[in-house]
Amino acid sequence: MRLAAIAVLTLTAVGLSGCVAVNTTQGGGGRAQLVSDLASRLIRADELTYTAVYRLPQGVTATVSQAQDPGRAAYRYDGGKLTLTPQYLADCRTEVGGTTCTLTPPPSPGSDPATALIAEVADRGLVVSTTVIALLTAAAVDPEAVVTTRDTTIAGENATCVQVRGVQHAAASDFEVCVTTEGLLGSFTGLVATANIDIRLDRFEQTVAPDAFDLPAGARIVDQRPK
Repeated sequence: MRLAAIAVLTLTAVGLSGCVAVNTTQGGGGRAQLVSDLASRLIRADELTYTAVYRLPQGVTATVSQAQDPGRAAYRYDGGKLTLTPQYLADCRTEVGGTTCTLTPPPSPGSDPATALIAEVADRGLVVSTTVIALLTAAAVDPEAVVTTRDTTIAGENATCVQVRGVQHAAASDFEVCVTTEGLLGSFTGLVATANIDIRLDRFEQTVAPDAFDLPAGARIVDQRPK
């Protein structure tokens, strides 16, 4: 199962260092090459195993875990957790009275799980890789879009950033995205549809906790999968 969704949830460090602004408007050929490079990085991250801690506005954090063989992903955020395994998609939410996990079927084999998670992660202030790639593609083919690039260091990793202004026929007309050399989305800032996204990578490691994909202890389970 492909887990490209995780790649896109990685966020930039609170303090960016080593920034080198290029400040050049990319032409059509430059845009196409840039999209290809950043998309390739995001795809490569699909094969990684890691845990990443993200920082959102108001000091809120989110943790993303991804593992392989079999492919699994978990998004732990303030007030809940999304878990994607070959057996189910679990939407766990903590409210007054306890935690409830709703289980639904996982994406069909061969499909991109990021597509199934677009709405779920957006509601939590995050963004999936398919959304970011679509935005970059729209910028590449729009002759009126203004695209500038810069290099930076995010959580100790080198990254490439693009700032896009005035792109038409896309979910966001203005946004900035950074992708690390490992393929993690270092940061994303922009209004995507009706969701205001501002995410930054704080730290990550190339391991996952043994219980990273478990359902929260004591949660009430609502199983909506076909019997």
